[in-house]
Amino acid sequence: MKRNVPSRYADALVSRSKLVIVLLLALTAAVGAGAVVGSSDDGTIGRAAIDSEAQAALEEIESTYGSDDAVVTQVVVRAEGGDVLTRESLLQSLRLQREIRERESINATLQMESGLRGLENLVATTAYFEGQTAGNGTNDTATTSRNGQPPAPTLDQQIAALESRSDESVDAIVARVLDPDSTAPGRDPTAFLPSEYEPGATSADARLTLIFQSDERGGPSETPQEAYDAQVAIASLVDERFDDAFVFGQGIIDDASSRAIGDSFLIITPVALVLLLAVLGIAYRDVVDVLVSLFGIGVVLVWLQGIQGWLGIPSSSILIAVPFLLIGLSIDYSLHVVMRYREARAADGDTESGSDGRRNPAAAMRAGVAGVVVALAAAAFTTGIGFFSNYVSPLASIRDFALLSAAGIVAMFVVFAALVPAVKLEVERLLARLGRDRQQPAFGVGSGPIRRVLSSTAALSRRAPVAVLVVALLLASAGAYGATGLDTEFNQADFLPEDAPAWMESLPEPFAPSEYDVRENLEYLSDNFRQRGQGSEAQILIRGNVTAPAALTATDDVSQSTSRTGTIAVQSDGTAAVDSPATVLRSVAAENQTVAAAIDERDSDGDGLPDEDVATVYDLLYEAAPDRASTVLYRTEPGSYATGRLLVGVQTDASAQSIAGDVRQVAAGIEANAPVTAVATGGPVSTAVAQSALFETLVEGFAVTLGVILTFLLGLYWWRYRAPGLAVVVLAPVLLALAWLLGTMALLDIPFNSETVVITSLAIGLGVDYSIHLGERFVDERERRDSLDESLVAAVTGTGGALLGSAATTAAGFGVLALALSPPLHRFGLVTGLSIVFAFGSCVTVLPSLLVARERYRR
Repeated sequence: MKRNVPSRYADALVSRSKLVIVLLLALTAAVGAGAVVGSSDDGTIGRAAIDSEAQAALEEIESTYGSDDAVVTQVVVRAEGGDVLTRESLLQSLRLQREIRERESINATLQMESGLRGLENLVATTAYFEGQTAGNGTNDTATTSRNGQPPAPTLDQQIAALESRSDESVDAIVARVLDPDSTAPGRDPTAFLPSEYEPGATSADARLTLIFQSDERGGPSETPQEAYDAQVAIASLVDERFDDAFVFGQGIIDDASSRAIGDSFLIITPVALVLLLAVLGIAYRDVVDVLVSLFGIGVVLVWLQGIQGWLGIPSSSILIAVPFLLIGLSIDYSLHVVMRYREARAADGDTESGSDGRRNPAAAMRAGVAGVVVALAAAAFTTGIGFFSNYVSPLASIRDFALLSAAGIVAMFVVFAALVPAVKLEVERLLARLGRDRQQPAFGVGSGPIRRVLSSTAALSRRAPVAVLVVALLLASAGAYGATGLDTEFNQADFLPEDAPAWMESLPEPFAPSEYDVRENLEYLSDNFRQRGQGSEAQILIRGNVTAPAALTATDDVSQSTSRTGTIAVQSDGTAAVDSPATVLRSVAAENQTVAAAIDERDSDGDGLPDEDVATVYDLLYEAAPDRASTVLYRTEPGSYATGRLLVGVQTDASAQSIAGDVRQVAAGIEANAPVTAVATGGPVSTAVAQSALFETLVEGFAVTLGVILTFLLGLYWWRYRAPGLAVVVLAPVLLALAWLLGTMALLDIPFNSETVVITSLAIGLGVDYSIHLGERFVDERERRDSLDESLVAAVTGTGGALLGSAATTAAGFGVLALALSPPLHRFGLVTGLSIVFAFGSCVTVLPSLLVARERYRR
């Protein structure tokens, strides 16, 4: 009875084909309505909520110190081999700031106070106050504010102050502002200059302006889209005013990534469509079958959109892969259904054969579906499990990917195991009534080069199976060895778009891509400045006796001894870009005599820090500069100091794991020299923790997937053939292909991280799909034929032909993504294309050799 289940299913499908079409089209309409009725707003990749010491420390910091929600835009003005500290260059930046303020859409996103900060403001403010002093002969008390300090000049006053000065006068003011011995209160002017700037120099080839934005209309967890849009608008203003300048910020990154994806698909879509239709045309050699296949693919995509809407799964960049995945698998399923129908149609000796001795459409569809439905079901289950295993991920976007992929694969099985065969049968019946001869040979079965190539692989496996297996194992061993050197780090810079190759730039409009220099700009910023904004700072939370003199000294040693070769940003004086209780004390002491005197009384070693009674000095610090003190010290209501904090500037183009390692090393140094505990945390460290946990989870899910698939195949082959050993034979080529893929990734320097570990699950999904189809066909042919040779050739040329057509179309569809300007899409296309090629190659060489070796061993 168990062997008759596929035949009974095929009988029911053929006898009620019209009813099947009506019911499934109605179901398609109901499911597809989810695309309109359901909700699937845009989402983001997001950050995983990982329970860890770093995450707990970050939550404590956010609850005690608060979080800075400002969006930071960085404007870099360069003059390679020139000077950006001239009067004209500084005026240009001030006029840019005025234009930014005059643009309502931009100005609305700026912080109310100090939204614009740059060296040009410090120089112009100094010029303004010097002019006021010279004009009055003394400081006019009428022009002072209530705190005793003169009010800051407006932008117009700053511009007027510089415009009224000569070039020589401005140069002199720049020299005074940048004098390293100056004790004038205010921010360090060298913070706006490159890290290689020599203190005291009055010229520089680059400088930085910071623009602080906020989007109060968005919640703390929402994307500040208005601020990001303003960054793009600022970039256009900068391009108009400067010859060599750029703007950097998250809005710039998002805009470049979005445009890169759009440019990529504008180029890729026609190429993919032409390749797809060309390969389908070669495989089917029949317009009707191509249209039926495309109809099935269209229905699957309708189901996909509907399922996403009904489940409320938000769109994200990773979900771009799902339609490509389903299109590739749909082509595979369609080819198997159509080619098995064609083979059955050409067979003779059936009771339902026509006058020419060949089966009629109903009999051919019955035989074809009965012969392929089990393989389709097994392939759908194993492939679905392969993708659904990613649902254990702590990252919401990966869970959405897993759920949508698995649901799409189920929908695809329903469409191609029921709807497409029913539609194909009704079309064939209609054409038969119209007198059209519809007897097309299956791909690879008739005479021709494809059959000769597939027959030669079968002959090689039959004559020298051991040699084939030895070569395959040697290649797999080399691949496994290469995989040990795979980069497993997650680098945000790897996701930034790159400039198009030269041949793309020569394409006519609208296909010519834009220029993308965002990655180069990030590298320049990281190498030359302490960056601001998202991902540019790590933090260290200090618990314990934070008022111990040793703790203060330990935090000071951090900025003095940190290596310049690591991922921690370096200031122009060669010290690490670290804000700590020690740096804040020194900064405030330079401006406040009370704090300076208190430190001098308690400084026994002359390092500018108190060596006793630190708590009292901290109290004075809070009185003098509460805002600055509260960024590095947390004082409870009774007045005691509970924790301290270090803000560590990092290079954002480095990998999260490298940053985390360097920051943890700094924290370990503090713990080793003070009676405190120090925990590395902050954005980059939390990202590293989340990525490592995500990677481990996906690898574990990877192993579980193999176990589930093996268990399923053991049960399937025991139930059908009492031959559970076939499960190992079918799965072995998949593992070998996976080893080949990992070795090739190592050769191509493609990292194996939380992004590509999802992609490589295709190697299992597609590999198992191919192996099941060929294994099922061989067993079926072996039961009907006496000769091993004939069975092997029939299986490899019959099912192998369908697999070749499927692999060619799928590899072409995915492979064109390697042309994408977006690195994630590029890697996705390249790795997926390679996995398909390796899966097919292993299936038609290694699997037949294993089947022959198994057959001979059993004998």
